[in-house]
Amino acid sequence: MSYTKKVSKGYYGYATYYDKHGKRHVKSAGLFKLKRQAQQAGNDLEKELDQRNMDLQDITLVAYYERWFKLYKQSNITDVTKNRYKVIGKAIHDYFDDTKLVNIRRSDYQGFINWYGANHARDSVTKLNGALRSCVGYAIDDDIITKDFTHNVQLVYDRSKKVNVEYLTSAELARLKDAVIQNLNPLSTSRYMILTAIYTGMRKAEVQALTWKDIDFLHSTITINKSWDETKKAFKPAKTSTSNRTIKVNRELLKHLSDLKANGSTMVFMNGLGTIPTSNALNKCLHRIMNHVGIKKQNFTFYSLRHVHVAYLIGQGVDVYAISKRLGHSNITTTLRVYSYLIDEYKAKNDTLIISKLADL
Repeated sequence: MSYTKKVSKGYYGYATYYDKHGKRHVKSAGLFKLKRQAQQAGNDLEKELDQRNMDLQDITLVAYYERWFKLYKQSNITDVTKNRYKVIGKAIHDYFDDTKLVNIRRSDYQGFINWYGANHARDSVTKLNGALRSCVGYAIDDDIITKDFTHNVQLVYDRSKKVNVEYLTSAELARLKDAVIQNLNPLSTSRYMILTAIYTGMRKAEVQALTWKDIDFLHSTITINKSWDETKKAFKPAKTSTSNRTIKVNRELLKHLSDLKANGSTMVFMNGLGTIPTSNALNKCLHRIMNHVGIKKQNFTFYSLRHVHVAYLIGQGVDVYAISKRLGHSNITTTLRVYSYLIDEYKAKNDTLIISKLADL
């Protein structure tokens, strides 16, 4: 992206561009009296340099991936997601090395997936494949290749790497909710956050980021338009554009949340110590409550409450499309993929009911 730099005589305009090896370069567009002139000159030079470097026919997959990441992804993602892209880039480098993009066939890519999946869990393989599919799509648009070599690939993964999580039944969820409510204390906000996750299915960082402006007590809604970086202790953008949403909530939750206004903070879950509870604090509180009511579950965390929320809604017959919108997923396909095990369980129950009802004809 072009940019400007202020000096005593005015503004310098700069253009950034990437060569066919994915390496970033900076070039000056000159000195200008006005900032907008410098910015425009930087933009014009950037377009010119891009045209000069459009010959990508000899570019390697590694270099194109780096170029694609820096041009289209790097500026709009969180540090955690950025690190994941870098890990994927290293895997591409380790396997393909200096292989040219135009020389890769579907069988080559399948070999890569087989190699990577041999010691990685399904989620890791799925995310890697998703990133490569998107990257290859851009390569097709750039007229470097004509076919999508990631199409129809068979995902391979190490089943032993899967972390099995035991989720709550509806009865256990009700017990947990009652136990959470029983000892609410406005000075300690972790229980309120757990209750919010149970009733909304919001992500942990979305719950942490809530301010009073986000809650409409009159219309019983919560607006999610940001998330919280607990390391930097600062707001950050929502996970994706579709994560920005407004959801309906029940009056009981809002009644309990209103107790927290006594803390005098613009942040809903700022506790008596002036901090927002972290993942560690939330999980400790959750496990303490579960142990108190005799609920033992393997690998159950605060994030698991999002799955439990979905399971409860599916069990109540709520439409999956409505659930997808409530969760902030980009499309229903994401919901079907992430929660396929719940949907399959619900389908199995309904299949039995269908056969039973047909028998009554």
